[in-house]
Amino acid sequence: MENIIEISNLKKAYGSFEAVKGVNCSVKKGEIFGFLGPNGAGKSTTINMLSTMIRPSSGKAMINGFEVTSQQAKVRESIGIIFQENTLDEKLTAYENLLLHCRLYSVPKNVRAERIKEVLEMVELTDKKDNLVKTFSGGMKRRLEIARGLLHYPKVIFLDEPTVGLDPQTRDHIWQYILKLEEKAGITVFLTTHYMDEAEHCDRFAVIDDG
Repeated sequence: MENIIEISNLKKAYGSFEAVKGVNCSVKKGEIFGFLGPNGAGKSTTINMLSTMIRPSSGKAMINGFEVTSQQAKVRESIGIIFQENTLDEKLTAYENLLLHCRLYSVPKNVRAERIKEVLEMVELTDKKDNLVKTFSGGMKRRLEIARGLLHYPKVIFLDEPTVGLDPQTRDHIWQYILKLEEKAGITVFLTTHYMDEAEHCDRFAVIDDG
């Protein structure tokens, strides 16, 4: 099985502080890959480098055949990302949030409505599509963020601690949706977590500690 992510000696330093000290790993196409480690280990910094949010100090990373520093636009077209913190516009409805994302990612007009319908059905929010996001529970917002991340058909979706702060029942429901992603052709899931029970859902995982 071919690798869709290849990371070689990836490092990030802020002055004398080394947040990531040389990560090496690969992720196979179509798998759920876990990045397991305690808070402050360097998980989010690594994801931010892989998603072109911050520039590595050194090393190399390839996603879907594109290099994260020299081919940023191609990398961004290839990925979806769900951050730890809510990034939805709470003054818009669920549908309006998804439509905005379609426009930002240049999803063709003639397929936007069908794409939105598809992802809302997947996360079971069709009946809430016209509700303002500010009325949603934490779990509903997380489900909507997962839906949003799938709209442009990414090859890789990054989930940065997707269940942090959620109650056990909601965490279980979110994992049901994450496992559905593996069923969608060609989607690779790269997620960070510090929960051992969540690592058990992964096809493979790597451990990071102290960078």
